[in-house]
Amino acid sequence: MGEETDEFKPEGKEERDVAEKAAYDRSELLSLLQQYYRGEMSQSATFLGRLDLTVDWAIAVVTAILALSFESRGSYLLLIGMVALTMFLIFDVRRYRMYDAYRARVRLIEENVLANAFDPEGLPLTNWREEIANDLKHPTYKVSYLETLARRLKRIYLPLLVLLGLAWLFRITIFVPDETWNETAAIPGIPGEIVVSIVGAFYLVLFALAFWPRERKAKGEFHGQASDAWKKAD
Repeated sequence: MGEETDEFKPEGKEERDVAEKAAYDRSELLSLLQQYYRGEMSQSATFLGRLDLTVDWAIAVVTAILALSFESRGSYLLLIGMVALTMFLIFDVRRYRMYDAYRARVRLIEENVLANAFDPEGLPLTNWREEIANDLKHPTYKVSYLETLARRLKRIYLPLLVLLGLAWLFRITIFVPDETWNETAAIPGIPGEIVVSIVGAFYLVLFALAFWPRERKAKGEFHGQASDAWKKAD
């Protein structure tokens, strides 16, 4: 049996640079972009689905807490609901940043390849190929943690938390007329005054995070605001 002449050498230059041809061949590049675009769209849709699932669970928890809190004497269930929503918010922020990272790559291809194919007026970002290559080698988030936190708070979680807060205020004041507010607000081992102070400080922090003026860094075409550079360094 003769020796094979076309032996595969995984350490060879040609094998290592298997996609190098696509950088200089237009048809190869377009074929590669087609598959890559589909993959990024799939990843983006996956993380968007996870975001929706997190929000669905948050709404379900709020609904259950509101239904159960007025059937028991203690007001602690509403406090548990606030903590649970805060945990959902933390998970949501991480998932949104992952979703936004994939979405940004998709938009970069749409802006510089698809839009230019339909109307060749020039490229919004002339070095878009280098940008994608760098991001694939060293992936980074495109929006900061605080900006994502503020965005998700204002759009989804702050209204839910305000709803729980109003229910809690009603629960410790009007709902139990034969007790004072500090008696109703108290939980085992913690006086009502301290509980109210902690809850009040919690909501002050929430509103400060959501509405504190800050420069927009994310690339958001639909918001009518100038955005920062496509790729964030931090």
